[in-house]
Amino acid sequence: MTVSDEYVAHIRDLLSAFEPLRIKRMFGGAGIYSGDLFFAILVDDALYLKADDSTRGDYESRGLHPFTYRMRNGRTASMSYYPVPPEAIDDPESLCAWAVKALDAARRAATSR
Repeated sequence: MTVSDEYVAHIRDLLSAFEPLRIKRMFGGAGIYSGDLFFAILVDDALYLKADDSTRGDYESRGLHPFTYRMRNGRTASMSYYPVPPEAIDDPESLCAWAVKALDAARRAATSR
């Protein structure tokens, strides 16, 4: 799981409307925060956005699957982060709409704690 510096810079530009934006490197990938809200991850030069019960269907109806990774014990685990629909990554307006949904999911998760 890696993410290139070029891809990080590209995503930072695309999500600049969500300042204060912070991209923190972790485990070969990166986590994306808007303020204190953790709403996206970057892995293998792909953007994944936070989803919850309210938004998961929007991704699944497009045939998208959650981010998964292999644990040390060999089992596979998944997280509530889904890839951005392919058409949205090339359309800043569409990407912003998806990012707003991810921020809303992150807010709901933060308030439920």
